[in-house]
Amino acid sequence: MASSREYLNFILEQLSGLDGITYKAMMGEFIIYYKGKIIGGIYDNRFLVKPVHSAVEYMPDAEYELPYETAKEMLLVDDVENRDFLEGLLNAMYDELPEEPKKK
Repeated sequence: MASSREYLNFILEQLSGLDGITYKAMMGEFIIYYKGKIIGGIYDNRFLVKPVHSAVEYMPDAEYELPYETAKEMLLVDDVENRDFLEGLLNAMYDELPEEPKKK
């Protein structure tokens, strides 16, 4: 099942207090970037983030879910209604996320 543009727009609106939020559509889903780093994505209308240490600490009770078959598990963000929570989560994760490789 592909994710809807409506859910993408909802998540983008929830993250609108942060500068540098972008996305890329990929095979019916959406990869979410924060200041050029991949933080996670929207898969089957679920907001999932990379399970870096800071995200696990920020959401200790979060469930691990697969974005799609053969993928690595990610953390399900349940509290998508809470803008302050989302902004805090992304800010906590940012330094731990790898830089995107430069294209040749």
